[in-house]
Amino acid sequence: MTAKLGSILLAGLAAAAVIWPAQAQAPIQITPQAQGGARATPPAKQKKQAPKPKVQGSKTEAPKSATKRPAQRPAAAKPAARKPAAPHLADPPPAGPPPAGPPPAGPPADDQVWPPAPPASFAAPAVPPPPDSSLNGAFSAYQRGLYITAFAQATRLASENADPKAMALLGELYANGYGVAQDYNKAADWFRLAAERGDPAATFALALLYLGGQGVARDPNAAAKYLETAAKLGHPAAAYDLGLLYLDGKQFPQDFARAAELFRRAADAGIPEAQYALATLYKEGRGVPKDPAETARLLSLASRAGNIDAQVEYAIALFNGLGVAPDEAAAAELMRKAAGRGSPIAQNRLARVLAAGRGARANPVEAAKWHIVAKAGGISDTWLDEFVQKLTPAEREAGEKAARPWLNAISQSRS
Repeated sequence: MTAKLGSILLAGLAAAAVIWPAQAQAPIQITPQAQGGARATPPAKQKKQAPKPKVQGSKTEAPKSATKRPAQRPAAAKPAARKPAAPHLADPPPAGPPPAGPPPAGPPADDQVWPPAPPASFAAPAVPPPPDSSLNGAFSAYQRGLYITAFAQATRLASENADPKAMALLGELYANGYGVAQDYNKAADWFRLAAERGDPAATFALALLYLGGQGVARDPNAAAKYLETAAKLGHPAAAYDLGLLYLDGKQFPQDFARAAELFRRAADAGIPEAQYALATLYKEGRGVPKDPAETARLLSLASRAGNIDAQVEYAIALFNGLGVAPDEAAAAELMRKAAGRGSPIAQNRLARVLAAGRGARANPVEAAKWHIVAKAGGISDTWLDEFVQKLTPAEREAGEKAARPWLNAISQSRS
């Protein structure tokens, strides 16, 4: 999304001149979102991810997802996620939450809990109801998955009190088909009523519907207008998405300083994608002065929140001491986490670490494994090619065997 994040020299490696390959680092995607680019996990835990915009060269490219954003999670941005548990090197990542979907077939009970946990994006409204608000009952029911109860209570409050937050909740229920049949037209109507009454979450949700053309005609200009309004109302995710549009330069003139300002609002509110986006601007000196220390600080925050792209970047910063005290062991461990989560870049860097024995004990078989997996993910590396060729046949065979589950998963993810 921003300019090429740079070729990184693996400092101090011997005469073999082992260099971090000059790869464009992981992209920034409109929030909320899954992390990273095209990745795969072993089949037992496989999870397909949507394609993300690429970061190429020194030119900021339009984030394609900014105009194809689904409206499935249309409300207040969730706070920074907890740091995920680190899977072991050979283990697949832990399973994700159960997928959202309509209630199971059959006669409904007095209330239903489906899916087991509602999406956190809307569960905490941008402006929570006051403690004595009657709306608390509707939100409490929603957060517990009691969608029919939430729908009934929100309908009453919207009808009797013209409560914008109740209207926004009704829009969310219709948009996702929770407790009612999914209906984007009705969702758009409720979000619009709430937005007209100044509700930031509904305004943001309406922008997403216009981006995706769900319940309304697709209209990026209208989406940009609603994003701008929601950002002014203090919605952090809207500020982040609006910042992407200022980088894009289509709905608004390209303005890196304005993008940085909007990313900062969202970053301060704890959105990891915004922290990562702002870090890249500080790294490149676009819209803000170059600042390696601030880059590292923001990458650290986003990394701890589970942003896989930030984990890769922060691990490289730690290894090379870029804006932070060097710590090769911590860098290797963080790279291991990102590799286990399916980042081809991290898999390549981890292979180099294990081949060179820097930050982790040298392990030629594991190095070969991760090199093979990274190559399947699109990361070529001639130095590692030569390293693997010099291994014994038994070591190469062991590395290929260890890589096989990942290769199968990658193949399945592309089919």
